[in-house]
Amino acid sequence: MEIYRQLGLAAKITATAFPPEYGRIRFRDTLHDHDFATAAMVGVNAPVPESPVIGAVTSQDRLEPTLLAAADAPARFGVELIDLTEGAENVAASLIDHQSGEETRVRARYAIAADGANSTVRQRLGINTASPGAMGGFTTVVFDADLNRWRAHQPAGVYFTAHGSFAPLYPEGGWAWFAPTPQDAARADWPGLVSHALGPKADVRAEVLRVQHWVMNAFVAERFRRGRILLAGDAAHAIPILGGLGMNAGIADVHNVCWKLAGVLQGWAEPSLLETYETERQPVAHRTLRQAVANTQLMRDVQSRRRDQLRTGEAPPDHVELPWSERYFAQLGLVLGVTYDSAAVLTDDSAAPEPSESGTDYVPTTRPGHRMPHLWLTPNRSMLDTFGEWFTLLTPDPTRWQQQAATPRPLRIEPLPAEHTAFCGLGPRGALLIRPDGHVGARWHDRPRSDSTLCNALTAITRSTPL
Repeated sequence: MEIYRQLGLAAKITATAFPPEYGRIRFRDTLHDHDFATAAMVGVNAPVPESPVIGAVTSQDRLEPTLLAAADAPARFGVELIDLTEGAENVAASLIDHQSGEETRVRARYAIAADGANSTVRQRLGINTASPGAMGGFTTVVFDADLNRWRAHQPAGVYFTAHGSFAPLYPEGGWAWFAPTPQDAARADWPGLVSHALGPKADVRAEVLRVQHWVMNAFVAERFRRGRILLAGDAAHAIPILGGLGMNAGIADVHNVCWKLAGVLQGWAEPSLLETYETERQPVAHRTLRQAVANTQLMRDVQSRRRDQLRTGEAPPDHVELPWSERYFAQLGLVLGVTYDSAAVLTDDSAAPEPSESGTDYVPTTRPGHRMPHLWLTPNRSMLDTFGEWFTLLTPDPTRWQQQAATPRPLRIEPLPAEHTAFCGLGPRGALLIRPDGHVGARWHDRPRSDSTLCNALTAITRSTPL
């Protein structure tokens, strides 16, 4: 949502998303039963001081129209990639329109392959993936049912039950139920299975609209780039859905690579800058995958134990303290605490020790490589709102640094209020250089070492080679 805020889309997305009270998970034996545990999605059900935005619980068919309307380029649906070749100066893709049967060929200087966990491009490039791999077959059943009369006062983004999980697609009636695929899926009574998971007391018959079988994949691609072709999103890393971490990771991939591609295409960055995409994003993918796999294993364990208790007739406990009840969705460190270590990040000149985030915790810091923390400049303007398709220099002494602002690279100098200088680790003449993706590229505790300090830093980052 911070990235969408930068693009001017956050308000539109929030307007069509579910209300904030859906930012909660609930654990039940069946959907009709009472909660035996519940937890808030931190940063979604209520604001947090670490960010100027609140997260959103929404569905793809609510989000996608907003993104399509904002896109500068046309989107073509029902079109399949059937061939992709790389030349010395460009990439050529062969596409077929399945409605008209027309085949076209498209050339571009670069290609971003965001074609999902079963990526055709990744397979064509021969890029392998790292374990653990498939974590089992699952089925999603989309259905309509009027459940409001007994669950409207207890909304949630996800209901985990002993018989599968439920998620509202539309609070007014559209639902998805997903569970492990049964052995005889071809003969399964899907309305009956959903009704069983709803609960015998629910007195509801589900109207099944669609049944989709899928594999819960868990892997990270061994490479995120091959020449002029870059993998992003699920094509680069398939993250299990438990914890909702995959989409944040995928959007951040593109946020990272697009400013670098823009620099190369516009001529103010060298192609070598693209080498830092994999260097920066692949470790994030591995870290996110480890947490999502742990989430999945915990969820399976709880659901399995509860099913065993139900089979033996054991009464539900008055209260269950689940292993992650306070931390399962308290994972700001995995989203806001992302740290990059690459040639596009310059070594800090300050030796002052600072805390670092651990696990799912988030500890704000302005150390180079970290996301610049959110700080309020005015009641409605965040420090993050000063960033955009340019480098930003934050400094309490704009006049001194303005003398170095002559550079072919896009740069804006923003005054840093005196009350924030200590938190940022700066002296009265220091500065922070923020990359277009909001990560700190360089930090100077005090005055610039020379009249070319800033220019040299921008050159080093956009070349991604030491000077």
